[in-house]
Amino acid sequence: MKFINLAALLTASLYTQSAFADFNYPGEGTLSYPTWVEKPFKFGFGWQQDTEKFTIGNKTYDMSLPESYSVAITLSKDEQQIWVQEFNNGFFEGFRWQIGEHTLALEKRQFSEAVKGDYVISLDNRDYFFARNNISIVIKFDNEGIKNIAIDGVTKDMGTKQ
Repeated sequence: MKFINLAALLTASLYTQSAFADFNYPGEGTLSYPTWVEKPFKFGFGWQQDTEKFTIGNKTYDMSLPESYSVAITLSKDEQQIWVQEFNNGFFEGFRWQIGEHTLALEKRQFSEAVKGDYVISLDNRDYFFARNNISIVIKFDNEGIKNIAIDGVTKDMGTKQ
């Protein structure tokens, strides 16, 4: 009897572990345009370990869990708008994106000193400025979900440009 209980407990723990290896982040967001119009969007990630399926946006792929995914942000030549292929087909002015426990926001602000495009990008309430016209949001994964998010191609706001 003890053996059957132990076997059942071990079997249940295997199923519990595989459930923890799956994740789903819908990625709810809002795009903003210079005309004050706002448009919702969804761009998220999901992982099903038992079938080895990884979802990026609205497409699912048969693949191993990737180490990371990069979302490129391109500043227009006149530095007035941005483009993110995963979010929209054309240029827009800013966005707010909730992905898991992380919040990213990109918006224009007025600063006392010159800032590229007058843009500030925030990751979990930490502000950064464009250091070049192309930056990337790098999302790193592990079996339990998003391991961390970093932004490449930016400089940290040290409070000197306010």
